[in-house]
Amino acid sequence: MTLLSLSNLKPSRGSKQYPKRVGRGNASGKGTTAGRGTKGQKARTGGRKGIKVMGLRRLVLQTPKLRGFKSISKAAVALVGLEKLNEVFRSGDVISRKTLSSKGLIPASATQVKILGGVELKKKLIVVGCLLSAPAKEKILAAGGEVR
Repeated sequence: MTLLSLSNLKPSRGSKQYPKRVGRGNASGKGTTAGRGTKGQKARTGGRKGIKVMGLRRLVLQTPKLRGFKSISKAAVALVGLEKLNEVFRSGDVISRKTLSSKGLIPASATQVKILGGVELKKKLIVVGCLLSAPAKEKILAAGGEVR
């Protein structure tokens, strides 16, 4: 077992290659000025003053800032059309958020589901615990299905 030191450090297999270590003497290839050139504000430690120096201060100030947080409880509603229900489910099946998620029609993280009308429903389906658009509700009931 070899002793770990600066001379035998190397990244583990499969990891990213790290950038060259700068400012470690002239023999390293990035000594003295550490690749910053010579003199001037950009050569100093903490020298670059960000995007404001480049004449884009107004742009920085005008862009909207993100404030607050996004609540998980107000997640977007997953949308499913009647054409997908025609393809995936059989007549008499119960449709809920759980069954739609297991069939891969909505993401598992979806908290609410809304079924949209589009095409005519050819199967008798039982919809439980889903939001429905007015045309979708009419078409489900017209096909002999139930809404709970």
